[in-house]
Amino acid sequence: MRALLQSPHAAIAAALAAGALTVAGYAPLAVFPLPFLTLAGLLLLWRSAATPQAAVLAGFAFGAGLFGVGASWVYVSLHDFGMMPAPLAAIGTLAYCAILALYPAAAGWCLARLGRTPLASALIAFPAAWTLFEWLRGWVFTGVPWLALGYSQVDSPLAGFAPVIGVYGVSFVTVLCAGLLVVVTTGSLKARLTSGVALAFVFGLGQLLKQIEWTSPHGAPLEVALLQGNIPQDLKFQPDRYAMTLSVYKRLIEASKGQLIVLPETAIPRFLDAVDPGYLKAIERIAVERRADVLIGVPVRDPEGRYFNSVVSVGASPSQRYDKSHLVPFGEFVPAGFGWIVKTFAIPLSDFSSGPANPKPLALAGQLVAPNICWEDAFGEEIIRQLPEATLLVNVSNVAWFGDSLAPAQHLQISRMRALETGRAMLRATNTGMTAIIDPRGRVVARLPQFTEGILTGEVQGYVGASPYVKLGNTPIVLVCVVLLGALVFTRRRVGRVGESR
Repeated sequence: MRALLQSPHAAIAAALAAGALTVAGYAPLAVFPLPFLTLAGLLLLWRSAATPQAAVLAGFAFGAGLFGVGASWVYVSLHDFGMMPAPLAAIGTLAYCAILALYPAAAGWCLARLGRTPLASALIAFPAAWTLFEWLRGWVFTGVPWLALGYSQVDSPLAGFAPVIGVYGVSFVTVLCAGLLVVVTTGSLKARLTSGVALAFVFGLGQLLKQIEWTSPHGAPLEVALLQGNIPQDLKFQPDRYAMTLSVYKRLIEASKGQLIVLPETAIPRFLDAVDPGYLKAIERIAVERRADVLIGVPVRDPEGRYFNSVVSVGASPSQRYDKSHLVPFGEFVPAGFGWIVKTFAIPLSDFSSGPANPKPLALAGQLVAPNICWEDAFGEEIIRQLPEATLLVNVSNVAWFGDSLAPAQHLQISRMRALETGRAMLRATNTGMTAIIDPRGRVVARLPQFTEGILTGEVQGYVGASPYVKLGNTPIVLVCVVLLGALVFTRRRVGRVGESR
């Protein structure tokens, strides 16, 4: 083992394998204890690194394994549905994963520079640096928070921390536990015993927090119907398929029984002003007769020529609209200077405008509904913008872009974390899966099979109140990380000055 840790090439290979293995800790396999082991292995590699550069390489290799496997679905969207040539799609996917791998590489550099003692590296520098750079990954250049470590713990006792300190706080606690595990296996007898007790305490506290009801029911239970049209992505925007798509969703609406009926993202693949008014009137008439509201995913074009990825309501309540504000780079907008890239693939409607930064919930079916579209629910602080006013969360998505890959299951896991953080039920209506009803504890109450047409019906409860995370967002855990790393920097400089004075 020592020879493995001291061999640079073997250490990089081990880090790469550990990163790839960590993906099994996320959905769909969701072996939540696995990340404790793989992160503990990464810490051992970092502590054995001869130089900060060696730690950077090990961190990069770990990230390359994690994102190379966990985000491999990027290739599917670029090549299979974006029609990008296979070599370019492969290069694009590798470049994407390499950029994301820079964040764990940076965490390794910090730990090598600051974690001079075993306890400092395991219990302070490791969780603080990992979490801080994971948070940075979630907002730099619009952010890529996918595969944040905390998502892997949605079914573990550590999920109890989610309503208090959010997914990044769960990441912090997870990495802290991995550090404690290293001390348990490599430290002195006293350190082992103390760390073992600390591990038991952290898991016990998480389990205790899971018993707390952070929010309370509001109003009568609501009957909902979530529609999954299962429109093939390669046919979705074909003009000769349009009439059939409208027919599918009208038929599903007519067969639905519920006060709130939700269609997926861009269920109608045409600008709202170009849709036959008679079609929309027919849907509205059905909804009004049943005293229901229908939430439709449809692109909207304004008089100025801007267009938005939106959901629009029709039915018993006044018509309302939500416009997506956090757009997907390259998929929904083109960053300045990258227009040439878009010419290499075929993604319809790739120049949306952003909606309002502070949207208001929609008053539908006796509840205040907070919609979010596609990967918006990967950004916890953006979801809480509509809280605590909103009583119910709704996500509409079209993950058909990623085929039969890891992405749909990972996205469902992300939605479960949002329900946990906010203490709200989450409704997910998707084109091809995974359409689901999630309760405020993050449990999947009901779900439709993937790649099938269907209607998911169920009864959900609105909730009011605010968890600590809803009130404070990510600020507390980010401040903790900054303070801990700052304290290590201060201590190191002070020790250096003492050494120089001698």
